[in-house]
Amino acid sequence: MVFNVSLGFQNLQAKTSNAKSENFSLLLADTVIVTDDGRDVATSASSKSVKDIAYSFNEDEEEEEQPKVKPESIAKDAVFSKATLRSDNGEISKEELRKQHQAELARQKNEETARRLAGVESGSGDGRAAVRAASDLIAYKSVNELPPPREMMIQVDQKNEAILLPIYGSMVPFHVATVKTVSSQQDTNRNCYIRIIFNVPGTPFTPHDANSLKNQGAIYLKEVSFRSKDPRHISEVVQLIKTLRRNVMARESERAERATLVTQEKLVLAGNKFKPIRLHDLWIRPTFGGRARKLTGTLEAHMNGFRYSTSRADERVDIMYGNIKHAFFQAAEKEMITLLHFHLHNHIMVGNKKTKDVQFYVEVMEMVQNIGGGKRSAYDPDEIEEEQRERDRKNKINMDFQHFVNRVNDLWGQPQFKGLDLEFDQPLRELGFHGVPYKASAFIVPTSSCLVELIETPFLVISLSDIEIVNLERVGLAQKNFDMAIVFKDFKRDVMRIDSIPSTSLDGIKEWLDTTDIKYYESRLNLNWRPILKTIMDDPQQFIEEGGWEFLNLEATDSDSENSAESDQGYEPSDVEPESDSEDDDSDSESLVESERGDSEEDSEEEKGKTWEELEREASNADREKGNESDSEDERRRRKMKASGKGRAGPSSGASKRMKFR
Repeated sequence: MVFNVSLGFQNLQAKTSNAKSENFSLLLADTVIVTDDGRDVATSASSKSVKDIAYSFNEDEEEEEQPKVKPESIAKDAVFSKATLRSDNGEISKEELRKQHQAELARQKNEETARRLAGVESGSGDGRAAVRAASDLIAYKSVNELPPPREMMIQVDQKNEAILLPIYGSMVPFHVATVKTVSSQQDTNRNCYIRIIFNVPGTPFTPHDANSLKNQGAIYLKEVSFRSKDPRHISEVVQLIKTLRRNVMARESERAERATLVTQEKLVLAGNKFKPIRLHDLWIRPTFGGRARKLTGTLEAHMNGFRYSTSRADERVDIMYGNIKHAFFQAAEKEMITLLHFHLHNHIMVGNKKTKDVQFYVEVMEMVQNIGGGKRSAYDPDEIEEEQRERDRKNKINMDFQHFVNRVNDLWGQPQFKGLDLEFDQPLRELGFHGVPYKASAFIVPTSSCLVELIETPFLVISLSDIEIVNLERVGLAQKNFDMAIVFKDFKRDVMRIDSIPSTSLDGIKEWLDTTDIKYYESRLNLNWRPILKTIMDDPQQFIEEGGWEFLNLEATDSDSENSAESDQGYEPSDVEPESDSEDDDSDSESLVESERGDSEEDSEEEKGKTWEELEREASNADREKGNESDSEDERRRRKMKASGKGRAGPSSGASKRMKFR
């Protein structure tokens, strides 16, 4: 049994000079648990000192200073939680504590930004990928390799990736990578035209390469057109050129991406002593390329990395432990999938895609359900049994993933992996909020080290350590939602925007940002961040001297505007004449002003609008003068009765009396 013993006293006298605290009341309470062996006092382990368990309220309304509630006095007591006290004073103190913490974060952030900008040298280069030189595009090394001309017609050489065009009686080869666009058109005379546009160096989307800079006086062929009487041949040629060009461009793009990849270490497979940890029947995102049917695979944890493979030999992905920046495990609760997600330091190739995020997942229930057929009752035994099977399947999948995660965490806890600091992180759903990070709305959840969205693609993984500041935009009382702009420490990186966050999530987001030591600001409008960051990088010294990020502080700008308004009140225009010493001049000026004011008042009275009664009276007088009294209500009724064929006389005086009586 459990007993809560409470003992209260009132009207106790205290020896104090303060009249308000002379009389006081006291309540003592304790919780006792009766066990088989005796009793246990539930609060025996808690501190009972006054500074740890007591707090006071300021009841003096005339006093300006409010008592400060120390957060440590609440946090030390096991009985009290860190939640806000159920009083106005507690709410204010919590907001004040958050503002004080944010002010300290602003000071630290400005100092950190100043040190980082001072140590960063302006890097050269615009970040563009290397463009393949035109000299590398060789279709034929000599004229002898040209295929023998069959006819003077456009030919497509699939083997050498070239197009042969008849120009002045000769077949001239062009590499397919030099083709920008190809199109066909047919006119009314059954003539078909093919138009080929080439990539010319120096145009906006085709920069100069080393070969074009050497031959600056060269003349380039920009466009060529041919006419044919055979529309079928033209359409076939256009289709062949487009297909060949698409394949070549995809291959070159993959080659360029692989050239920028960081070389990974080789995977060390588990031997006989160490059996690999396996998780079966997983799907992977991004998927492997190709038109073949997608297959599930197995994820294995080996000595220094993971390996995912399917039954096909070419579908295999290796993820090294040293390349993993963040690892996430998200069990299915309100979602349709249970997943493992890896965010990497360096890109890897999954099929022919270059990616930094790799995800393995299992569908806990069918994504598509057949809703055809008759309606099924909610109390249908088959329906209830099917729902129970789905719950059991979901729980089993979650348990399998959890077992795999626990074993991998134990493996990462070994001494050789201590430097990697790896551990599976789980999203904190109670702190999640809805927003639009890309094009569709999604449920975004924080973790201990990241802000993630792992269900919809493209994935969102933002490391908290990479965040400089967060600006909450379109924040106002009348707004139903607001936006979040995340500025990264790397100012060359684009600002990440999460739009259309419900305003009900504002307090929770501010509390989470404050507890993770991230400085946030609020603004009423959306900001254009690219020119702002460019200005900061161009002149970092001026940015620091002007207060750093404090230009985003609304409270500071509001206080400045108030001060300027107060200063404006004392402003006197220079064109006002000084006061005259003579009373006659004052009286003359006063009389002149009064006369002008009187004239203006008379004019304004004349210009005032008339009442409805006056307007109606004027209208009736005007009708009477024009002889339009027949348009009265009685006349209109008389004409209407005659038109209906009733032939009755007009309303008599009795009718008017009845009207008056009514």
